[in-house]
Amino acid sequence: MSTYAIARRYAKALIQIAVGQKSVEQYYLELQGFSRVLESSPEALALLSEPGVRIEAKRALVKDLIVSLGISKTIGDFILLLLDKKRLFYLSQITSCFRAFGDESAGILRSTITSALPLTENQVSEMRGALEKTTGKKIILDVATDPSLIGGIVTRIGDKVLDGSIRTQLTKIQDILQKG
Repeated sequence: MSTYAIARRYAKALIQIAVGQKSVEQYYLELQGFSRVLESSPEALALLSEPGVRIEAKRALVKDLIVSLGISKTIGDFILLLLDKKRLFYLSQITSCFRAFGDESAGILRSTITSALPLTENQVSEMRGALEKTTGKKIILDVATDPSLIGGIVTRIGDKVLDGSIRTQLTKIQDILQKG
């Protein structure tokens, strides 16, 4: 089974619990926080990945981290389950899948708008409104600036890219001129 399939399976099970408990955002933040602590601690990762270390020592370390981070019982039990099933190293992928399932259940789409120049709050609001009207979902926008676009904007919604940048238009013109 692929890594992605494993992550999706665990995330799907957890999102069902989270939706039922109305704790999707809290659980996402807890998963993300635990994942970040693991990624920033090479010593903890080394201990958890060492096959010679007994499971009791690994569980003690994970329990200490859970308590120190103030993680809920549900997510703490979930993390310990991942440890027991030797799936803890999938945690960042599970967290990403969990976020996607949570957004889907709440009718949210995440989008990125990149422009050549900084956008005003009014422009961002208008774009958000247009995207919400088009998709029928609530849009959470991430706004970025990239001067190499020269002008225009590039919008990403999931795996779709709407590229209205001058850079892309100039590249298309150049290709046409080169092909004759």
